[in-house]
Formats: sequence, C-alpha cells, structure tokens
Amino acid sequence: MAETTAERVTRLLALVAYLGEHRGAPVAEVAAHFGTTEAQVLADVNLLWVTGTPGYFPDDLIDFSADALDHGRLTLTEARGMDRPLRLSSSEAISLLLALRSLKEVVETHPGLETEPGALDSAVEKLAAATGRAAEQAASVQVDVRTDAPGGTVRTVREAIARGRQLHLRYVSAADVVTERDVDPVEVRSDGVTWSLRAWCHRARGARTFRLDRILAVELLDAPADPHPDLVAQDDRPWEGDGRLVTLHLTSAARWVAEHTPVEEVTDLPDGNLRVTLRAGDPAWVSNLLLSLGDAVLAVSPPDLARDVAARARRALEEYGHLA
Repeated sequence: MAETTAERVTRLLALVAYLGEHRGAPVAEVAAHFGTTEAQVLADVNLLWVTGTPGYFPDDLIDFSADALDHGRLTLTEARGMDRPLRLSSSEAISLLLALRSLKEVVETHPGLETEPGALDSAVEKLAAATGRAAEQAASVQVDVRTDAPGGTVRTVREAIARGRQLHLRYVSAADVVTERDVDPVEVRSDGVTWSLRAWCHRARGARTFRLDRILAVELLDAPADPHPDLVAQDDRPWEGDGRLVTLHLTSAARWVAEHTPVEEVTDLPDGNLRVTLRAGDPAWVSNLLLSLGDAVLAVSPPDLARDVAARARRALEEYGHLA
C-alpha cells in the first residue's frame, strides 16, 4: 500500500520533534524508529530542508548540519519553533474537551467499548488542568449523545472480537435487502455519526463494513474467526453490497482519489503516476468520478466501464454541438 500524504506529513512533524531530542542520531537508527527506510528518511530531511515559515529566506527554513549528514548522522540546527509543544487556543481546547466528554458518554452507554479503563477520565482531567478557563466553559455545556446502535449488538460484537469467534448476522442493506451472513469480526469503528463493524464476510468472500444499526439480529458462533490484520485501521468508509472492483490508472495530479476514497490497493508507478483499485458499490458514483477527473484518467478497467463512461462523455459533448 502506497503511503498517503497524511501519513508522510505526520512522520515529518514527528521527525522534527525526534531529532530535537536526539541530536546526531544515525540515519539507520532514525529509520528503524519510524519503521521506514534510510532512503525515505533522507528524502524527508531533504524536504524539511526547504520547509519553513513565511518569507522562506535561508534564515526562515528548517536547517540541518550538512557535515553531520555527510557522516551518516542527523543533527537539527534550526527547528523554526516546530520542536516546541503545541498550545491550544481556547476554542480548540473547548472543542477537544467536548469531544472527549461525548466519547465518554458513548462508552458509558455501550459497555465494553473502552479498551483501557480510566483512559478517558485521565485524558479529560489532564486537558482540563492544562486549559483552565476553557475547561470551565466546556463544563457549562451539556452533552447529550445518542447512538442508534443497540447496546446488546455492540456487546455481542465486542465479545466476538475479544474471543476470536465468528458472528452470524441478519443484516438489512441501504437498498432494504435482508441477508444472512457469517463473518470474522475485526473491529468496531465510528465516523462520529454511525457505528460499524469491519469484518471478513464468508458469503461475499471479502472484507465488508456493516452498520450496527442495520444489524437485525446477531449471534455469537462457536467457530473460531480467522485473523485479518490487513483489515485493521484501513481508512475507508462503509461500502454495502458486493460492489465491483475497478482499476484506475491515474496521473499524479489525481492522487487525492487514493487518499479520500475507500480503495482496495494503491500502486505507485515508476513514472510518478499511480494505479488505484477500488470497489464501486454504485455505478453512477464511479462514472461521475471518472468524468470529474478528465484527462487525469489514463486507463480504466474493466473495459466495459471505460466504454460506458466514454459514451456518456461523448453524449454530453454532443449536447454542446449547437453552440459551435
């Protein structure tokens, strides 16, 4: 899986903080710490070297010791303030406190969701102590969180994940189709609005995401669930139905597709372009996506999808013919 922009930015920020505390760290040691290659670390340093604060003159840029780098070590000589702890504004602190209180209420109404008992209370206390006046303002706001996921469903799903057991689901899709499925549950997740179960579906023979509020019945089975570590913490949104695998060959300008849509696989190509495989549950959605990308699309598979979208584009152009 190709690295996303968000993942690289996170590492770049962490790299500055790390080197601020580990002056002269060997490149190999830094690479091992961040779980990447030495070549990637050097590429990150070269990018940081031309990064800085507005003005972007030499004195405004992050700087490293060139002599140390020649000897295989990284010494940060100018961090431009990025090594200092982040200070939250009042509005940011209030928003974060309210979010933590909301999460705490969800956990209290759905026992078993909190994997580390007391972690949320500790986080709220520490943040409140650090923010002072903002904490008082947040405390005056009433938080009332409601979720549509039945408590019994959540508990059964969490128990299946903890015990490594399969689940039998009676599930209704957005199209109001009811199906019976045996699944290997992987994790429970929320997008802030709905709760869902990420699982390997034996009926579909693939990964699926099921909204908990659409599970009509759930049963804990005796059969052990196979582990699926590749499904954990993938950045995707719930797709329903079996969908259709679509492969797109895109220019680098369309990289946002790989970062902001649910994809199955991303491959960086030698020429700087990329190949994206996604599961299109809605033909209209993928057709609109391809039309919006324009000449950033270099190839589409399966071929019949490419022909359908091309025909739709030609019809649209013909409608403008009288304007010529």
